[in-house]
Amino acid sequence: MILGRMEDMVGGWFVGDFEPSMFRSKDFEVCYKEHKKGEQWDSHYHTGTEINYLIRGRMTINGRELNKGDLFLIEPYEVASPVFLEDCELIVVKTPSNVNDKFIVGEE
Repeated sequence: MILGRMEDMVGGWFVGDFEPSMFRSKDFEVCYKEHKKGEQWDSHYHTGTEINYLIRGRMTINGRELNKGDLFLIEPYEVASPVFLEDCELIVVKTPSNVNDKFIVGEE
């Protein structure tokens, strides 16, 4: 058995093609994310697919309101613009794993 601590991971990401990680994979990434109510998050997109599970809280993304228990999938090149209406917890799975796959909308 291999043991680890979430506080040793970077940004909540604990599976993927990066270090530190609990399991190294080029195929996918897994993250546990906490967002505070009102937290500012840039509009962005990925070239891979991102699957999200909203464990706790309420948020909007791309004009859709989501609540605890909702699942949502962001397709490649789809711009995501999240707004956190309450403190939120999410599990995020992204495929494939690519640490350089986040593009802020509006940046040159």
